[in-house]
Amino acid sequence: MNKTALATSTGLAYDKLVKYLAWMSEKGFVVVDENGLVLLTKEGSESYDALVGWIMKYVGQLKFPRLRLRT
Repeated sequence: MNKTALATSTGLAYDKLVKYLAWMSEKGFVVVDENGLVLLTKEGSESYDALVGWIMKYVGQLKFPRLRLRT
């Protein structure tokens, strides 16, 4: 998904999304490919799974849809 579509689908202002993506990129959670698509890295995917696991354990049985991005 490109940055504009990601901002729209998450409800974030584009400028805030860009800041979050820059932080996530620095941490190795996402990459932006040569076509401008934002992709989770292996570490990003593992961190997502760990976070959802923690939420399920400590907050309850909430369901968070996982976006499947084309690679």
